[in-house]
Amino acid sequence: MRVHALQKGSNAERSRHRNRQAVLGQVHAAGSIGRAEIARSLSLTTQTVSNIISELSDDGMLIEKGRRSVGRGLPAMQYALNPKGGYALGIEVRPDAVFAALLNLQGDLVTTERVALDDISPDTVLHHVTTLYDRALAQVPGARDRMLGAGVVMPGPFGVTGVAGQGSDLSGWQELDAEELFTDAIDLPIALSNDANAAAMAERINGVAQGLATYAYIYFGAGLGLGLIHNGQIMKGAFGNAGEIGHIPIPLSGGKLESVLSRLSVQRHLSDAGKDAHDIEALGHLFQQRDPDLMEWLGTATKALGYALAIVENMFDPQTVVLGGAMPDAVLDHLVAETPLPDLSVSNRPTAPHPRLMRGASGRMTATQGAAALILNRALTSPLSHAH
Repeated sequence: MRVHALQKGSNAERSRHRNRQAVLGQVHAAGSIGRAEIARSLSLTTQTVSNIISELSDDGMLIEKGRRSVGRGLPAMQYALNPKGGYALGIEVRPDAVFAALLNLQGDLVTTERVALDDISPDTVLHHVTTLYDRALAQVPGARDRMLGAGVVMPGPFGVTGVAGQGSDLSGWQELDAEELFTDAIDLPIALSNDANAAAMAERINGVAQGLATYAYIYFGAGLGLGLIHNGQIMKGAFGNAGEIGHIPIPLSGGKLESVLSRLSVQRHLSDAGKDAHDIEALGHLFQQRDPDLMEWLGTATKALGYALAIVENMFDPQTVVLGGAMPDAVLDHLVAETPLPDLSVSNRPTAPHPRLMRGASGRMTATQGAAALILNRALTSPLSHAH
């Protein structure tokens, strides 16, 4: 009997936590909203919502935004997220650098910093991560007691797999428990993800995918990744490696997709032509000049992207496919404009409400911000329990 009572209490606690998340999610989506509107949207009683709003206000996560007249009676008090009510840290580990970003509860970028890496060993990386976290807290002292957690993103694949060691992953990390290492280093709840998944989530929190529940994100890291969001949640796969689209064989080159569609690919192509495009700025400059070697690469890349779209659309039926990551905006815009959209696709609908392919809005720090967005999404999204 005692065990059963504990289980009931545990279930009630989980239900209360989910309802809190759901209320926060409604407020975040609406900007400002009254309790009666929240109750109707979530099929909860007004009294239940009132109690949750009172708790969240006492916790500093909600603030009053004045009253708004809705029909007869007393104008309804509107509630909004308190930007300073919570913070999430985003850490992105790349082969050549560590990036950190601090987002507030509304998803606004508060601080960001980068440290170059010449050694990707765990000790070196963890040292830089703790230093970046301390610097972020020094800039925003009020965040120290309001940290919701830290998202950490790294290039996949995770674990020892048949596609490890291809030049776009972090060698030496495959057999480590990265989540445990980062938890011990910064003493926060950790959400570990690959960079493409995190970038996809950044677009949901403060990019072009706001309001979308099911979409795909093709991400330019060093290689090429795919983030899949279904009903607002990341599709991770059994071992966290869903979306390794860059390793799919394609007929264009006799090789894999990222051999013709990735940052490493374009850098190799230009290097073979005697041109240096080691960073995004150099690539952007070559595109402005309509460099013939870059345009040649883009001609093949658009065909490859069309091939990738046929796979992604027919397998996952997304509302849209977002393209982004560490590429100049102008190059991404060119790829979006020039890629042939496959006719034989379930996404080829004459009445589709969204473009089939569009550029993301979060920019080159998208995976870093997305790491923090993983934490915010966890705080603001819930499969609601209808316990009234």
